[in-house]
Amino acid sequence: QVYLVESGGGWVQVGGSLRLSCAASGPTTNYATAWFRQAPGKAREFVAAVSWSGSMTNYAETVKGRITISTDVAKNTVSLQMNRLKPEDTAVYYCAAATASIGGTTSHLNDYDYWGQGTQVTVSS
Repeated sequence: QVYLVESGGGWVQVGGSLRLSCAASGPTTNYATAWFRQAPGKAREFVAAVSWSGSMTNYAETVKGRITISTDVAKNTVSLQMNRLKPEDTAVYYCAAATASIGGTTSHLNDYDYWGQGTQVTVSS
């Protein structure tokens, strides 16, 4: 059983920055960890993924160049640094783990078997 707890969400102005963190507990091997987001009335969508070692990353086209995903293996955390935020980035952000994706960075929602409770990010002008 893997437990994921997100933190760091909040309100930010357009163009601002936020850093989300996901603390993982339970068995932590080299599986994929990702961030997804879900805006009101929309489907949950992939944002970014990283292999647990941090050696491989994968980003949605809509966030490339603005968002960086990283891991801290010693602290069992995965972070999402979000810069130049836009109103369309407003959503609940979820951390997820794909324990069958060893060393991978899958973007497919159904590959992820553990999820956090989510943290709200609101970008406003």
